[in-house]
Amino acid sequence: MIKNLLPLASLLLFLVACKTEKKIEIVKEENILEKVAKAHGIENWNKIQQIRFTFNVDRDTMHFERKWTWNTKTQEVRGISRGDTILYNRKAVDSLSARADAAFINDKYWLLAPINILWDKDNLTYTYEERSLAPISKDSLPKLTVVYGNDGGYTPGDAYDFYLSEDHLVKEWNFRKGNSDDPTSSATWEGYEEVDGLKISTMHKNAEGNFSLYFTDVEILK
Repeated sequence: MIKNLLPLASLLLFLVACKTEKKIEIVKEENILEKVAKAHGIENWNKIQQIRFTFNVDRDTMHFERKWTWNTKTQEVRGISRGDTILYNRKAVDSLSARADAAFINDKYWLLAPINILWDKDNLTYTYEERSLAPISKDSLPKLTVVYGNDGGYTPGDAYDFYLSEDHLVKEWNFRKGNSDDPTSSATWEGYEEVDGLKISTMHKNAEGNFSLYFTDVEILK
C-alpha cells in the first residue's frame, strides 16, 4: 500500500512545483526615440482631438506670428497669418495649400519635434551619444542625432541634434540643413509647460540673444 502511494506523492510534488514556478516576462526595452517621445507625453496623444497654438518669432525688433488650429483626427487645418485665413485638409494638399502646409509643418515641428521623430521613425536614421558638448550652454549632455531620408517631406535630408536632460527632455538642439557638418542654427528648449499630458517647450532662444521663437495660446481639446 505504501509503495503505491509513492508515485502519487511524487506526482503531487511535481504539480505543486509547476504551479509555483514564476512566469518570465520578456519586456522590450524602449529605444531612445521612444524614451524621448514618452518623456514629452506621447502616451496621451490618442486622447487629443484638436490643438490650437500661436507660433511667434521675435528677431531684433521684428515680430511675426501665425495661429493654427489642427484637428488631429480629420487632419483639417485652419491657419491665420498677416490677417489672411486658410482652411485645408492635410489629406488633400494641393498647389493652393502647399505653401500653408509647409509653414504648418515647420511650426508643428518646433512644437512637437520630440514626439514627431517617433512618428517619422521609418523616414530617418538616428545615433545616440552618452555625452556631447551642447551648443549654447556648453554643458555635457546626452545627444540624439536624427537624419531624415532624401525622399518625401518639405526639407529632405535635414538633420537635428537633440541635447537631452537625464529624463530625456530636450534642452537644446542644432538644425543642420542637408545634414551639413556645421549647424545651420541652434536654439534652447526651455519654458516647459504641461498641457493636458503633453510637455511642451514654449520658449526657444539663440546664443546671441537676438532671436526668440515661442508659443502662446496653446490649447488642447479632447
